[in-house]
Amino acid sequence: MIKIYDTMTRSLRDFVPLQEGKVKMYVCGPTVYNYIHIGNARSTVAFDTIRRYFEYRGYEVNYISNFTDVDDKIIKAANEAGISTKELSDKFIAAFMEDTAKLGVKPATKNPRVINYMDQIIAFVETLVEKGFAYESQGDVYFRVEKSENYAKLANKTLADLEIGASGRTDEETARKENPVDFALWKSAKDGEVSWDSPWGYGRPGWHIECSVMATEILGDTIDIHGGGADLEFPHHTNEIAQSEAKTGRTFANYWMHNGFVNVDNEKMSKSLGNFVTVHDMLETVDGQVLRFFLATQQYRKPVNFTEKAIHDAEINLKYLKNAYQQPVQETVDSDDFDSFKSQFVAAMDDDFNTANGITVLFDLAKWINSGHYTAIIKEEFAAMLAVFGIVFQDQEEVLDTAIEALIEERQEARANKDFARADAIRDQLAEQGIKLLDTKDGVRWTRD
Repeated sequence: MIKIYDTMTRSLRDFVPLQEGKVKMYVCGPTVYNYIHIGNARSTVAFDTIRRYFEYRGYEVNYISNFTDVDDKIIKAANEAGISTKELSDKFIAAFMEDTAKLGVKPATKNPRVINYMDQIIAFVETLVEKGFAYESQGDVYFRVEKSENYAKLANKTLADLEIGASGRTDEETARKENPVDFALWKSAKDGEVSWDSPWGYGRPGWHIECSVMATEILGDTIDIHGGGADLEFPHHTNEIAQSEAKTGRTFANYWMHNGFVNVDNEKMSKSLGNFVTVHDMLETVDGQVLRFFLATQQYRKPVNFTEKAIHDAEINLKYLKNAYQQPVQETVDSDDFDSFKSQFVAAMDDDFNTANGITVLFDLAKWINSGHYTAIIKEEFAAMLAVFGIVFQDQEEVLDTAIEALIEERQEARANKDFARADAIRDQLAEQGIKLLDTKDGVRWTRD
């Protein structure tokens, strides 16, 4: 059985879906005002891997990941570029789809955008006002945090601690609130900002309300899994829980999952440190599959340290798996041990999607394959395991060109005729092309450098 570390309970829990054989999964996507950075990619890849493993285990996954296309950063960037917020968002949504495709990320079942859910957002806020969970103040609408049961439990915080921390605030917005910790559901429009008409005047949604609306509209009042980066535990996911459960009276998500951060050379990535790296730029010099494989080398909850050496190691290790996958298959081999590899893989990944251990099993399996244990069925199973990590290789027959095939065949004929000088010369010629030959009892095997 798959076990998930649930952030809400701080414990490893058996995964029991709302509906047998199906998973309703919502993952917070990017705010589309720029190209995604390596930290965004870590979250996208981590949850794509989780989704893929659920599918590997036979589940049908309804995978929803949003685009935040209404936000202060978007408005600022659009104004600086002299274009509309929609034009800016369209540009970076397209870039996101292109860049993540190179990382082997499957398209979501649906990628909802805030601008397409404005009527539903307004209706959601109206319901919270009617129920007394929200109030209007000078064109803004705020959520009454003190009415939320166990507020901030997800982030292991208490309302009392938060109120103490906010007690000294004296800014203009705080003055409009009943309580300094109340958060915005709707913001009144400022001059020159994109806005929509509402019962409280022209304005736009607060950041947190959008995900609650899109998740419940598409997946229902209660979902199986809600995921995102660890930085979203508070306030974003905390506020999602508060407003969603206030409206529906039901548990918003049964499991909360959060991925760890990416460091660059052991330092937290930030523009101020000059180590801010966008995936778009990185893909100019790093193969997308290599970058994807690097991000999978650590279990999703653990931090990942981005270094040139780590990328180099990922490239070498990925090549090893590729060489194993592209070995020629045999009609019949002793494959009794394969079931053991498959069981080990499932055990590793069932344990809160431990990709590090799962990849270790793949390397052990590759070594076993290289020793002569490979059939078409095993190749198919190996491909399915690799696909969990977004790894897709071309078959050997598609990669090995006609010239190399002819040389290998000629070498075999030379050896059969005891023309060892010619056989050795062909081996050397192939070596110059990066092809290494291995003579085994089952025939010639090869690897490509």
